[in-house]
Amino acid sequence: MKDPAEKFLASAERLQIEARIAEAEKRTSGEIVVMVVPSSYHYPLACMIGSTLLAVLSGIAVTLFFEKESMWFFLEVFALLFIVLHEVIKRTPPLKRLFVTSSDMKEEVEEAAITSFYQKDINQTVDHTGILIYISLFERNVRVVADKGINAKVDRELWQEIVGIIIRGIKSKGQAAAIGAAVDRCAEILAAHFPLKPDDRNELGNEVIIGRGR
Repeated sequence: MKDPAEKFLASAERLQIEARIAEAEKRTSGEIVVMVVPSSYHYPLACMIGSTLLAVLSGIAVTLFFEKESMWFFLEVFALLFIVLHEVIKRTPPLKRLFVTSSDMKEEVEEAAITSFYQKDINQTVDHTGILIYISLFERNVRVVADKGINAKVDRELWQEIVGIIIRGIKSKGQAAAIGAAVDRCAEILAAHFPLKPDDRNELGNEVIIGRGR
């Protein structure tokens, strides 16, 4: 099965975004990185809670249907349903999402975005002017992580504008265009504080990073 993150953006769309990044970085010494992941976490507890709840309810229904009074019959049915439902929920993101709280998803995206920021060495630019646009599909969440050089001059509330652009684009099935627009807006914000320098070089690649879900 094709990775959801790869399906999210076609190859041609990725190339378009990469071209927008290259063009955007001609206006600023900042570095813009876009990363898309299928999920920021695998949420094992959601699978356990969901499969337990559904197996109990289904087990009771089956027991009543067959008019069985034996606890052993219920436990056998429950065990079988639990195993099946656990796999179903694990492999069905919309169903799994029903058993994950929004606060848990927000927390996992936050942690995964910051971890990716450092794993991809976005914090290693000379003037600490790297920025990560992190898109997590399962959680339907976007996080912008900027390095300390940027945070010293740019109000962090501005990044919510970038998040809004992408979220609206995803909802309207225009994610590629929205990400491109977000990249352009990032460049505008960065150029005001970090204009292109004569000796500027591309410190980070322009490729859209397709990450692996946890």
